[in-house]
Amino acid sequence: MSTVLAIASSALGDASVSNGLVDDAVAALRASDPQLRVIARDLGLNPVPHLGLDAATALRGGEPANDAQAAARSLSDQLIREVRDADLIVIGAPMYNFGITSTLKAWFDHLLRAGETFRYTAAGPEGLIKGKRALVIETRGGKYSEGPAAAMDSQEPHLCTLLGFIGISDVTFVRAESLAIDPDIRAAAIEAARQEIERVAGRSLAEAA
Repeated sequence: MSTVLAIASSALGDASVSNGLVDDAVAALRASDPQLRVIARDLGLNPVPHLGLDAATALRGGEPANDAQAAARSLSDQLIREVRDADLIVIGAPMYNFGITSTLKAWFDHLLRAGETFRYTAAGPEGLIKGKRALVIETRGGKYSEGPAAAMDSQEPHLCTLLGFIGISDVTFVRAESLAIDPDIRAAAIEAARQEIERVAGRSLAEAA
C-alpha cells in the first residue's frame, strides 16, 4: 500500500484553485491505487505556527526548556514523520506576492532540521529524506514560467531549493497560470492543469513506490 502526503496551503479554502487541484491529484492517485493511504494537511485551515523564539530554539537541538519548546519540537517531529511515511508528497502552492504562502514556509521551517532531515558535511549539506517524489501544483494569477515576468518568480526556485535541501530532488511541477487575466484563460488553464495532473499522477505514484 502506497502513502501520499497531500499539503494544501491556500488561505482561500473551497474557493482556492490550488486546493481543488490537490483534491484532483488525490482522486487521480486513488483511481490508480484504491488502497492508497492519504495523509492530508491543510495549512490554510490549520496553519503551522510561524517560528518564534521558543520554536526556533527548540528546533536547533538540545532538550526543550519549557512547554512551548516541547510543543514546537513535538509538532516538528510529527511533520517530519508524515514526510518520512509518504512515498509521494503532493503540495498545493499558490503564488502570493511572487513567492510561496507564509503558511507553507512555516511548514518547511518545521521540516528542515539539522540532523533530522539534512546534515552539514565537509562536502556541503546533505539531504536525509531519501527515495521520495514530489508533485507540486502551482497556481499563479499571471504568467511566470516564461516571458517578462519570469524573473519575478521566487516561488518555484524556492520550492526546488527547499525540497532538494532535504533530499527530494525528483519533483514534478504542474502549473496553472494566468488565472487573473480573464475568465476564459482561467478556465482553460485550470482544465489543462487537471489533464496534466491526470497524466502524471499514476506515474508519480508508481515510480515512488
